[in-house]
Amino acid sequence: MKYLKLLLLSSLIFWTTLIFSQNSYTLSLQQAQDFALEHNRSLKNASLEVQKANAKRWQVLATMFPQANMRLDYSNFLGYELKFGPIPIPMNPQGNLTAQVGLGISGAQVVGTQISKIAEHMAEVNLQKTEQQIAQNVKSIYFSILAMEQTVSLLGLNLENIRKLLVFTENSVRVGVAEQTAADQLQVQVSVVETGINSAKRAVEMLYNSLRLFLGVDGAAEIHLSETLDELLSVDSALQLVGQDFILDNNFDYQLLKQSTMLAKKQIALSAWSYGPTISGFYQYTKKTYFGKDEGFNMTPPNLIGAQISFPIFSSGVNYTKVSEAKINHEIQLNALADTEDALKIQHSQLRYDLISALESYDIQKKNIEVNQRILDNISRKYEQGMASSLEVTTTGTNLIAAQNSYVQALMGVVNAQIALEKLLNTDIK
Repeated sequence: MKYLKLLLLSSLIFWTTLIFSQNSYTLSLQQAQDFALEHNRSLKNASLEVQKANAKRWQVLATMFPQANMRLDYSNFLGYELKFGPIPIPMNPQGNLTAQVGLGISGAQVVGTQISKIAEHMAEVNLQKTEQQIAQNVKSIYFSILAMEQTVSLLGLNLENIRKLLVFTENSVRVGVAEQTAADQLQVQVSVVETGINSAKRAVEMLYNSLRLFLGVDGAAEIHLSETLDELLSVDSALQLVGQDFILDNNFDYQLLKQSTMLAKKQIALSAWSYGPTISGFYQYTKKTYFGKDEGFNMTPPNLIGAQISFPIFSSGVNYTKVSEAKINHEIQLNALADTEDALKIQHSQLRYDLISALESYDIQKKNIEVNQRILDNISRKYEQGMASSLEVTTTGTNLIAAQNSYVQALMGVVNAQIALEKLLNTDIK
């Protein structure tokens, strides 16, 4: 009995551990991005769009191949006889087996296959763009979580220091060497910092929920980040990104617009082929069978072959206006492509400046937080020695919190500027 209890307890522990491990993930940034690229539902839809475009291309291509069909029919004249003078001709029940192979081709079909090929390529580019966007979103959220957790940690240190000063002040009030208002000011400061910590913790949980959504995991899954800001944030790599040349054809948005321009050009050819001929041909085999005792009068040839070519003669200007409209749309696309080229080049220059400015601001705010921390430590020591007021303590504490917030904002400014430039350049962002 004791052995059975131990066995049940061991099984319970095993399955509990297994279930927990299946809902717990410890991820580096690259692991998080790879996981999202494998499980994200939006990406799965983009992949399905590629398959859909491929199926559409083969659907169009198949119209240029021979089409075969077969037909069976049965007729019964219910004993009726055809009178041909004095000779009655029986109308026996009969059946026909007809098989036909046909082929029709036109210039519009050829252009249609080219258009479907462009559409498939656009779906593939859009899939790559979706992959890029998901990886960027995961990177931004990953950094945001680390930054907010660092904020919680910094605020926690501030709270610990202020609580020590509050205890010191309350003791001083009890022995009559400090005013109650000094303790009240510090108590308010403690409440302010506690509120800030709680707010930051809620923000962290919201960010984790966003990360769960991108990873495609259960909302109750536990996620642990295995890398730190110091390990991930590299000023050297950011500066290297600033010096990287911008190649237009690497940008996904430009690729899509370029393909769209090619699509508009093909639409001109498609419209122009409305003037072209359509060629078709067929072969038909028919086997007639009579089910009565007498053979009927069979005038159906067993083999038949035919061909046809048709030309449009007059369409009251419909075809002409279609071609004109397609040419106008192509011209519009060319203008949009030229504008986009100029805009992307300007955007590249602007994003480089933004990243440089963000790096400079980050360096300043990093020094600023160190200075404000030293000021608070100095004022705290003076306060304990009676050489500074509680107002000075709360003021320097508030300044430190503001410096910490500015530091986090500057850090995220670097991350966001780097992601924006990486997206434009289409670099490896993992």
